Amino acid sequence: MVILDVMLPGGSGFELLKSLRRQSAVPVLLLTARGEAVDRILGLEIGADDYLAKPFDPRELVARVRAVLRRTRESAAGVTHPDHDEVLMVGDISMHMGTRTVTCSGHAVDVTSVEFNVLELLLRHAGTVVTREQIAEVALGRPLNAFDRSVDVHVSRLRKKLGGCPGTDDLIRPIRGIGYFLSAGTPEKSRV
Repeated sequence: MVILDVMLPGGSGFELLKSLRRQSAVPVLLLTARGEAVDRILGLEIGADDYLAKPFDPRELVARVRAVLRRTRESAAGVTHPDHDEVLMVGDISMHMGTRTVTCSGHAVDVTSVEFNVLELLLRHAGTVVTREQIAEVALGRPLNAFDRSVDVHVSRLRKKLGGCPGTDDLIRPIRGIGYFLSAGTPEKSRV
Protein backbone atom coordinates (compact mmCIF):
# COMPACT_ATOMS: atom_id res chain seq x y z
CA MET A 1 0.00 0.00 0.00
CA VAL A 2 1.12 3.56 -0.68
CA ILE A 3 0.40 6.50 1.61
CA LEU A 4 0.93 9.52 -0.60
CA ASP A 5 1.04 13.19 0.37
CA VAL A 6 -0.39 15.63 -2.18
CA MET A 7 2.27 18.28 -1.50
CA LEU A 8 5.67 16.74 -2.20
CA PRO A 9 8.98 18.58 -2.34
CA GLY A 10 9.66 19.37 -5.98
CA GLY A 11 6.49 17.82 -7.30
CA SER A 12 2.84 17.01 -6.97
CA GLY A 13 1.37 13.94 -5.35
CA PHE A 14 -1.41 14.07 -7.95
CA GLU A 15 1.13 13.70 -10.78
CA LEU A 16 2.86 10.86 -8.96
CA LEU A 17 -0.50 9.15 -8.43
CA LYS A 18 -1.32 9.47 -12.16
CA SER A 19 2.02 7.90 -13.03
CA LEU A 20 1.55 5.15 -10.45
CA ARG A 21 -1.93 4.32 -11.77
CA ARG A 22 -0.54 3.80 -15.27
CA GLN A 23 1.75 1.09 -13.87
CA SER A 24 0.02 -0.45 -10.87
CA ALA A 25 -3.26 -1.09 -9.06
CA VAL A 26 -1.59 -0.93 -5.63
CA PRO A 27 -3.94 0.59 -3.03
CA VAL A 28 -3.25 4.29 -2.41
CA LEU A 29 -4.34 6.43 0.53
CA LEU A 30 -3.93 10.11 -0.27
CA LEU A 31 -3.06 12.69 2.39
CA THR A 32 -3.93 16.32 1.76
CA ALA A 33 -3.36 19.45 3.80
CA ARG A 34 -5.79 21.28 1.58
CA GLY A 35 -9.20 21.40 3.17
CA GLU A 36 -11.03 21.85 -0.11
CA ALA A 37 -13.33 19.05 -1.18
CA VAL A 38 -12.23 19.59 -4.78
CA ASP A 39 -8.69 18.43 -3.91
CA ARG A 40 -9.96 15.26 -2.27
CA ILE A 41 -12.37 14.60 -5.13
CA LEU A 42 -9.57 15.12 -7.66
CA GLY A 43 -7.42 12.59 -5.81
CA LEU A 44 -10.22 10.02 -5.87
CA GLU A 45 -10.89 10.68 -9.54
CA ILE A 46 -7.22 10.17 -10.39
CA GLY A 47 -7.26 6.80 -8.68
CA ALA A 48 -6.76 7.04 -4.92
CA ASP A 49 -8.60 4.36 -2.95
CA ASP A 50 -9.17 6.64 0.03
CA TYR A 51 -8.13 10.05 1.31
CA LEU A 52 -7.47 11.71 4.62
CA ALA A 53 -7.29 15.45 5.27
CA LYS A 54 -4.60 16.94 7.49
CA PRO A 55 -4.49 17.43 10.37
CA PHE A 56 -5.76 13.99 11.25
CA ASP A 57 -5.87 11.71 14.25
CA PRO A 58 -3.17 9.03 13.83
CA ARG A 59 -5.72 6.44 14.94
CA GLU A 60 -7.93 7.37 12.00
CA LEU A 61 -4.98 6.96 9.63
CA VAL A 62 -4.29 3.50 11.06
CA ALA A 63 -7.98 2.58 10.80
CA ARG A 64 -8.19 3.70 7.17
CA VAL A 65 -4.98 1.86 6.27
CA ARG A 66 -6.33 -1.30 7.90
CA ALA A 67 -9.65 -0.95 6.05
CA VAL A 68 -7.97 -0.53 2.65
CA LEU A 69 -5.57 -3.41 3.34
CA ARG A 70 -8.39 -5.62 4.61
CA ARG A 71 -10.35 -5.07 1.40
CA THR A 72 -7.26 -5.75 -0.68
CA ARG A 73 -6.23 -8.85 1.29
CA GLU A 74 -9.73 -10.28 1.34
CA SER A 75 -10.05 -9.88 -2.39
CA ALA A 76 -6.58 -11.31 -3.07
CA ALA A 77 -7.05 -14.20 -0.64
CA GLY A 78 -10.52 -14.96 -1.91
CA VAL A 79 -12.15 -14.40 1.48
CA THR A 80 -15.04 -12.56 -0.08
CA HIS A 81 -14.82 -14.57 -3.30
CA PRO A 82 -13.85 -18.14 -2.48
CA ASP A 83 -14.43 -19.17 -6.11
CA HIS A 84 -11.52 -17.59 -7.99
CA ASP A 85 -12.81 -19.05 -11.25
CA GLU A 86 -16.07 -17.15 -10.92
CA VAL A 87 -16.96 -14.72 -13.67
CA LEU A 88 -19.83 -12.36 -12.96
CA MET A 89 -21.66 -11.09 -16.05
CA VAL A 90 -24.39 -8.49 -16.41
CA GLY A 91 -25.20 -7.28 -19.90
CA ASP A 92 -21.92 -6.63 -21.72
CA ILE A 93 -19.91 -6.33 -18.48
CA SER A 94 -17.83 -9.25 -17.20
CA MET A 95 -15.84 -9.39 -13.95
CA HIS A 96 -13.29 -12.14 -13.40
CA MET A 97 -12.97 -12.54 -9.63
CA GLY A 98 -9.66 -14.40 -9.64
CA THR A 99 -7.78 -11.78 -11.62
CA ARG A 100 -9.94 -8.83 -10.53
CA THR A 101 -10.34 -7.73 -14.13
CA VAL A 102 -13.29 -6.04 -15.82
CA THR A 103 -14.25 -6.18 -19.47
CA CYS A 104 -17.05 -4.44 -21.30
CA SER A 105 -18.05 -5.69 -24.75
CA GLY A 106 -14.78 -7.64 -24.79
CA HIS A 107 -12.61 -4.58 -24.07
CA ALA A 108 -10.59 -4.28 -20.85
CA VAL A 109 -11.74 -1.56 -18.45
CA ASP A 110 -9.03 -0.25 -16.11
CA VAL A 111 -10.50 0.11 -12.60
CA THR A 112 -9.01 0.76 -9.18
CA SER A 113 -9.46 -1.68 -6.32
CA VAL A 114 -12.30 0.38 -4.82
CA GLU A 115 -14.00 0.80 -8.20
CA PHE A 116 -13.84 -2.98 -8.68
CA ASN A 117 -15.51 -3.46 -5.27
CA VAL A 118 -18.21 -0.89 -6.06
CA LEU A 119 -18.91 -2.42 -9.47
CA GLU A 120 -19.02 -5.94 -8.03
CA LEU A 121 -21.59 -4.86 -5.44
CA LEU A 122 -23.73 -3.17 -8.10
CA LEU A 123 -23.48 -6.17 -10.44
CA ARG A 124 -24.38 -8.67 -7.71
CA HIS A 125 -27.45 -6.55 -6.91
CA ALA A 126 -28.40 -5.67 -10.50
CA GLY A 127 -32.03 -4.70 -10.76
CA THR A 128 -32.25 -3.45 -7.16
CA VAL A 129 -31.22 -0.20 -5.53
CA VAL A 130 -27.96 -0.29 -3.58
CA THR A 131 -27.74 2.45 -0.95
CA ARG A 132 -24.77 4.76 -0.58
CA GLU A 133 -24.38 3.37 2.95
CA GLN A 134 -24.15 -0.21 1.64
CA ILE A 135 -21.54 0.82 -0.92
CA ALA A 136 -19.47 2.60 1.73
CA GLU A 137 -19.61 -0.36 4.11
CA VAL A 138 -18.89 -3.08 1.57
CA ALA A 139 -16.70 -1.38 -1.04
CA LEU A 140 -14.90 1.19 1.10
CA GLY A 141 -14.86 -0.79 4.33
CA ARG A 142 -16.14 2.06 6.47
CA PRO A 143 -19.39 3.75 7.43
CA LEU A 144 -20.61 6.64 5.35
CA ASN A 145 -20.25 10.04 7.00
CA ALA A 146 -22.86 12.75 6.56
CA PHE A 147 -20.85 14.89 4.12
CA ASP A 148 -18.79 12.11 2.56
CA ARG A 149 -19.02 12.21 -1.25
CA SER A 150 -16.41 9.50 -1.95
CA VAL A 151 -19.04 6.92 -2.95
CA ASP A 152 -20.44 9.36 -5.52
CA VAL A 153 -16.95 10.08 -6.85
CA HIS A 154 -16.15 6.38 -7.30
CA VAL A 155 -19.50 5.70 -9.00
CA SER A 156 -19.01 8.73 -11.25
CA ARG A 157 -15.60 7.41 -12.31
CA LEU A 158 -17.10 3.99 -13.03
CA ARG A 159 -19.85 5.55 -15.12
CA LYS A 160 -17.23 7.44 -17.16
CA LYS A 161 -15.08 4.36 -17.65
CA LEU A 162 -18.03 2.20 -18.67
CA GLY A 163 -19.57 4.97 -20.77
CA GLY A 164 -17.23 4.22 -23.67
CA CYS A 165 -18.62 0.70 -24.02
CA PRO A 166 -21.51 0.07 -26.39
CA GLY A 167 -24.83 -0.65 -24.72
CA THR A 168 -23.92 0.86 -21.35
CA ASP A 169 -25.71 4.19 -21.61
CA ASP A 170 -27.30 4.92 -18.25
CA LEU A 171 -26.19 1.52 -16.98
CA ILE A 172 -25.65 2.87 -13.46
CA ARG A 173 -28.37 5.31 -12.50
CA PRO A 174 -28.42 7.49 -9.40
CA ILE A 175 -31.50 7.22 -7.22
CA ARG A 176 -31.77 10.64 -5.59
CA GLY A 177 -31.23 10.59 -1.85
CA ILE A 178 -30.83 6.81 -1.70
CA GLY A 179 -28.09 5.27 -3.82
CA TYR A 180 -27.55 3.66 -7.21
CA PHE A 181 -29.34 1.23 -9.51
CA LEU A 182 -27.67 -1.01 -12.09
CA SER A 183 -30.25 -1.60 -14.81
CA ALA A 184 -28.70 -4.29 -16.99
CA GLY A 185 -30.73 -7.23 -15.70
CA THR A 186 -29.82 -9.99 -13.29
CA PRO A 187 -26.25 -11.22 -12.83
CA GLU A 188 -25.11 -14.46 -14.37
CA LYS A 189 -22.32 -16.49 -12.80
CA SER A 190 -20.04 -18.81 -14.68
CA ARG A 191 -16.80 -20.61 -14.07
CA VAL A 192 -13.74 -20.33 -16.23
